[in-house]
Amino acid sequence: MSEHQGVDHRAGEPEKVATAGRDGDRRPRVIGVLFGGPSAEHEVSCASALGVARALVGGGYRVVALGITRDGGLRLVPESTLASHLDGTGAERAIDDRLTVTGAAVELRAGKPRGTALVTAADSPEVVHAELDVVFPVLHGPYGEDGVVQGLLESLGVPYAGCGILASAVGMDKVAMKRALRAEEVPITPHVWFDEQTYRATEDVEKLVVGLRRPLFVKPARMGSSIGISRVGEGDDLAAAVEEALRHDNLIVVEQGVTGRELECGVLGGARPEASAVGEVRVTGGWFDYQQKYFGDSDPMVVPAVLPAEVAERIRDLSVRAFTAIGGWGLARVDFLYDESAGELYVNELNTMPGFTAHSMYPKAWAAAGVGYREIVDRLVALAVERHASRPVGEEKPA
Repeated sequence: MSEHQGVDHRAGEPEKVATAGRDGDRRPRVIGVLFGGPSAEHEVSCASALGVARALVGGGYRVVALGITRDGGLRLVPESTLASHLDGTGAERAIDDRLTVTGAAVELRAGKPRGTALVTAADSPEVVHAELDVVFPVLHGPYGEDGVVQGLLESLGVPYAGCGILASAVGMDKVAMKRALRAEEVPITPHVWFDEQTYRATEDVEKLVVGLRRPLFVKPARMGSSIGISRVGEGDDLAAAVEEALRHDNLIVVEQGVTGRELECGVLGGARPEASAVGEVRVTGGWFDYQQKYFGDSDPMVVPAVLPAEVAERIRDLSVRAFTAIGGWGLARVDFLYDESAGELYVNELNTMPGFTAHSMYPKAWAAAGVGYREIVDRLVALAVERHASRPVGEEKPA
C-alpha cells in the first residue's frame, strides 16, 4: 500500500494513419528530437529522448537531435555523438543512459512551403543544417510540456508529436487539469489550491486546508516527476512543505492523501484514442518520489497490474475520458489512486509527455497490450502528420 497522490478505448489494432512526406513519399523521413530544456526535469528529458531516438532510427527515420540548454539555447548534437549513443543501453538505470546537450548553436525556422522546419546556424541563417518533416518534443516539465514549445512549433507550421498547446497547458497545470476533469465527472481527490500571495497573507496556513484530512500532499501546480512534492502527516510542518513547493512554482495544490494502490495507464491516439494495459507502482517509504523514480536500484513497476477485470476496464475507460477532457492528442499517461477497501478510483493527474525511457511505465504498459516501443513512436509521428494535415490552412502570401 502507498499514500500518494461511444469510444472503443481498449488496446487493439493500431489506428491506420496516412502520413505525408516529400517527393510524393507519404512517410516523413527526417525527425527532429527536441530534448533537455531549463526545467528541473532536464536529465529525465535527456534519457527519454535517447530512447525515442533509438526507436526512430530503428524504424528507418533520420534523426536530428536538438538539445535545449538550461538557459534556453538550442544546440545541434553532432551526428557522431548521437550515433555513439544509439547502440544498446549501457546503463542499469535509465537516468544514466541519456543524451547530453552539446554541439553548435542553431535556430529553428519555418520552411518554405510551410510544413517543414529548418535547422539553421544561429549566426548564419542562410546555412541550413537540416530540414525537418516532424518535430518530436521529448520535453518534461515547464517550458516544454506546458504548451510553450508547442506554441513555437505551431508558429513554424511544422507537424509535431504529442498534445497541442491547450492540452499541454491544461495537463501541466494541476489546477486547470482538475477543473477539466471535474467538469467531465472524472473522479478526483479532495484538494485545495492557492497562490504565493494568498499564502504569505495568511497567518495560519492550516486555514488554507480546512476540510482536508491528513496525510496531505503538497505540490507545485506546474511541475512533474514528483519534484517539489511533500507528504505531510500528523505533526508534520505544513508550512515547510509549502515553502518547498514554492521553490518550484508560485501556485500550490494540496491534495488529501488516499491510502491505496498507485496505478497508471497509457493513452495513445487522436480522434479515437485507445488505452493500454494497467500498470502498478509499488513503492517503499509511503509514495513514489523523484529519488525512487530515477535513482532506485529496483524496478517498482508491475505490468500488468493484478486487478479484477472490471476494475482494469474502468481504469481504461476513465483514462480515455480524462484524455478527452483536456483535449488530448497523441499520448498521455494517466495516474490513478485506487482505494481498494472502498472500491474507489481517483485520477491523480495526466502527463502529456510521460517518461519515455525503456524502463518507463508508459512503454511498459503498451508492451503488455501488444504494442512495442518502436510502434508507439511510429504512430506518434503519423498522428503528428494527421493532425497537421487536418488543420485549415489560410492562403500563403508570396514572400
